[in-house]
Amino acid sequence: MTKTIKEKRYRFEVPERKKKERLDLFLTSVIENATRSKIQKLIEAEFVKVNGKVVKANYKIRPNDIIEAVHPIAPRPENTEPEDIPLDIVFEDEFIIVVNKPAGMVTHPAYGNFTGTLVNALLHHTSKLSELNELGRPGIIHRLDKDTSGLLVVAKDDFTHAQIAKQFSKRTIEREYHAICWGKFKEKSGEISSNISRSAKDRKKFTTAVSQGKPSFTFYEVIDEFEFTSYLKVKLKTGRTHQIRVHLSSIGKPVFGDPTYGGRQTHYVSKLPKIKSRFQNLMNIIPRQALHAKTLGFFHPHKKEMVYFNSDLPEDMVKLINELKLV
Repeated sequence: MTKTIKEKRYRFEVPERKKKERLDLFLTSVIENATRSKIQKLIEAEFVKVNGKVVKANYKIRPNDIIEAVHPIAPRPENTEPEDIPLDIVFEDEFIIVVNKPAGMVTHPAYGNFTGTLVNALLHHTSKLSELNELGRPGIIHRLDKDTSGLLVVAKDDFTHAQIAKQFSKRTIEREYHAICWGKFKEKSGEISSNISRSAKDRKKFTTAVSQGKPSFTFYEVIDEFEFTSYLKVKLKTGRTHQIRVHLSSIGKPVFGDPTYGGRQTHYVSKLPKIKSRFQNLMNIIPRQALHAKTLGFFHPHKKEMVYFNSDLPEDMVKLINELKLV
């Protein structure tokens, strides 16, 4: 049984001297705690009308336009239960929680993963979580893939959630990942840029594209090199789903151990029995992609200053690096 979904209703009349502006940008500026992505979802779901008609997010508002918007407020679902799951909390105050998520933990409930998620653990830890999201995602501002470890910031109230979400939208969040990938780089630092779109062959995967998808930018710097792999520092300018994994795979250097984008296949390695045995031993060390969200920095909406957080590499990546150094 689910509680009745409430809603907020808004009505705006565009001022006489208002300059032309995209509808989504206008609503983001006039609705408290709104984020552009949330507004775009409301428009796409036809919860927004201009002069009684459904329009697109890029509609240019005009003086005297009547804009009506409905914002459904989804209550916390009763079937998302608090679970006593240990959390590695790096920082917590009355507004945010910064969590070091382990590999193997799903960020929030979804089809096939209704228990054991970060949200289940958070609900047990605190009763204060923002409710700007749809059902099952209280407090969640951004996500990490199930098998990517590292730092996530969670919001305890709607104002804080909206303010930090806007920083993600404006790309002012500072994020640094550490990754181990196949191959070596001629250029020890550089940028990988391409559009990323959902794969037409497998809807669970993403791929680079020329004319479709969203522009994506990944910056890398080589920290160390081994016999047939590299240890990288990676920074994101954009935050597309699977971005680092897709970009590195697209240049023939998939993240080591990544089962989705070719990281569990032999690359640059002799197929002699001795080498194949070593390869299998390395795979046994890390049953996932060797990718960790190591640092996170953002402007704290209440402290009015930038805050930075760091996390240690997880044990499996440390063990993998130590093993790679042996050759």
